[in-house]
Amino acid sequence: MKILDRYLAGAVVWGSLTTLAVLLPLIAFFLLADEMDAVKGEGYRLTDALLYVSLTLPRFAYQLFPIATLIGALVGLGSLASRSELVAMRAAGVSIGRIVGAAMLGGLVLAVIAVAVGEGLAPIAEQEGLRLRSEALSGQSTLATPYGFWARDGRTFVNIRQILPGADLRDISIYELDEERRLTLATHAARARYVRKAWVLEDVARSRIFPDRVEVEHLAEEDWSSRINPSLLEVVVVQPQMLPIWGLHRYIRYMDANDQDAGPYKVAFWAKVVQPFLILAMIFVAIPLLMGSSRTSGTGARVFMGIVAGIVFYLISRTFSYLSLLYGLSPVVAAFTPPLLFLGAALLVLRRVG
Repeated sequence: MKILDRYLAGAVVWGSLTTLAVLLPLIAFFLLADEMDAVKGEGYRLTDALLYVSLTLPRFAYQLFPIATLIGALVGLGSLASRSELVAMRAAGVSIGRIVGAAMLGGLVLAVIAVAVGEGLAPIAEQEGLRLRSEALSGQSTLATPYGFWARDGRTFVNIRQILPGADLRDISIYELDEERRLTLATHAARARYVRKAWVLEDVARSRIFPDRVEVEHLAEEDWSSRINPSLLEVVVVQPQMLPIWGLHRYIRYMDANDQDAGPYKVAFWAKVVQPFLILAMIFVAIPLLMGSSRTSGTGARVFMGIVAGIVFYLISRTFSYLSLLYGLSPVVAAFTPPLLFLGAALLVLRRVG
């Protein structure tokens, strides 16, 4: 039976990875078409757009994994059904439960792959892609380090320790150099806000450095003219979908401690928690869809069933996410309710066909 289990699990894994290999180039094509508006002769070129799109694909692969698993399980196991192999297994005494269990083994392999991509590769790749895109578009050099975000604006160097959503900066240091690269002005601001396409510094301490002395002044507020804008800072603004699960957990604790709205990050956190279980749930959903259809159904019909089921699931899950953000529905409930609804429906169908 171990050989049979591996055979069924292999069909699920092969079908899912093949489906993903078909879907990702389509996603890449539309992403590249969308990027063409930003491509210029100088600065942001076609090669930059191709690199950026390539670096964002791991995140899309992670997001597509459940749908690809559903379609892949229908295609992989459906190919066995079309060759009457599943009928032969049933005739030999293999129960539907055994077939489901073997398919779940393939789901475990896919869940491990998805977690490795979503928690390891995707956040790093997308962050690097956003940085390269931003630098190519703005022509400014940027660097994200453990000691904050660094940017060069002409002969001015800027260090920002905290960048919060909504173009809200904290702990900003600005260093201005002269033509001989000597430090002439050092400014520190506790906070900066982007108001009417310009920065406003708050709680400012400025030091003017002369060869024989240093003059210090304090200002409650001051305008700051800089080519650095919120779009440039997108490379380090914490986006929920770009963070690994441990990063989301730390950021949620930070925002809660500072009385800030962590709703989108909580929704993203629980969506990542439920992702491995969602992949297994999709395989479970695929079994009754497959058993409930005729074994003469073609691959196209099975793919169509998977796409329809995937679209329905996506709409339901997005609805619960919006309910969580707009009406205060628990993020845990919003994350787990859609797969539980699908599992319940699959169990009902499985009881009929079983």
